[in-house]
Amino acid sequence: IVFTASGTEANHLAIAGALAARPGKLHVVVSAVEHPSTLDLLAHLEATGVRVTRLPVDQDGMLDLAALEQAITPDTALVSLMWANNETGVLFPIAEAAQIARSRGVLFHTDAVQAAGKIPLDLAQVPVDLLTLAGHKFHAPKGVGALFVRKGLKLQPMLFGHQERGRRGGTENVPAIVGMGVACELAARELDAKAAAMAALRDRLETGVRLRIPCARINGGTALRVGNTCSVRFGELAAEAILDKLDRAGICASSGAACTAGGSAPSHVLTAMGLSEAEALATVRFSLSRYTTEIEIDHVIDALAAILKRMTAEAA
Repeated sequence: IVFTASGTEANHLAIAGALAARPGKLHVVVSAVEHPSTLDLLAHLEATGVRVTRLPVDQDGMLDLAALEQAITPDTALVSLMWANNETGVLFPIAEAAQIARSRGVLFHTDAVQAAGKIPLDLAQVPVDLLTLAGHKFHAPKGVGALFVRKGLKLQPMLFGHQERGRRGGTENVPAIVGMGVACELAARELDAKAAAMAALRDRLETGVRLRIPCARINGGTALRVGNTCSVRFGELAAEAILDKLDRAGICASSGAACTAGGSAPSHVLTAMGLSEAEALATVRFSLSRYTTEIEIDHVIDALAAILKRMTAEAA
């Protein structure tokens, strides 16, 4: 385990380190819906000669494993796929994808930031070489992440120094690391019960929204998802206007990934799923936690129904 300051840093260390560990191989395979910390780094690396294949997803946000098999070439150094999407919650078949990469002699990295604390991550059963975590996604302090590195794999560091056995220089943030460890213990101990409770509340939210708001559609709703994420679009009504009214009702939501919310561009995840720009800009993302209650869910449903009723009447 290499401790970092964030999931972004862990993703960068995994990708850049894997390329350095495979000299002469300059091809990376990712999905079109990866986190910006992955896609932005690869866009930068393309300018240095790295070749990137971005695999498409279907209308539910799912990946085609046959396309992954076809994308791997003798020049492929790394396959990097997120375990759970941060905007829709859609789960990729990581065990199968990792096995495909291993059978072709290619390193496999998964960004498990959104999956940790919501589903079991059994690395004895899933043959990943590298795995990214971010503490704040499972109630650890912000500002701490981790990269799992399979035994025997030597990564070139981005920060040089003797800490972390030479893998990442710089003084470790010990209090945050301890907090992350405790959060991991709590998440593992309560995983089954808390994950099921979150999924039940997410389903309650989605059922209530669809019953009360005729134009509502769940993005990725038929795919297997983590239980804490709900991505819902409201026709072509502006998500930013909905979010402003939700905020006044004491409800926090976002128009996409929390790290990019506030921008005017449509989500690359939703457009990759085939949504129009207007549909993507009409999407609101709700995230639940282990502390979310039925009362809060029902408040959101009531507030949304009232907000959408007013906005639909005003648009008529």
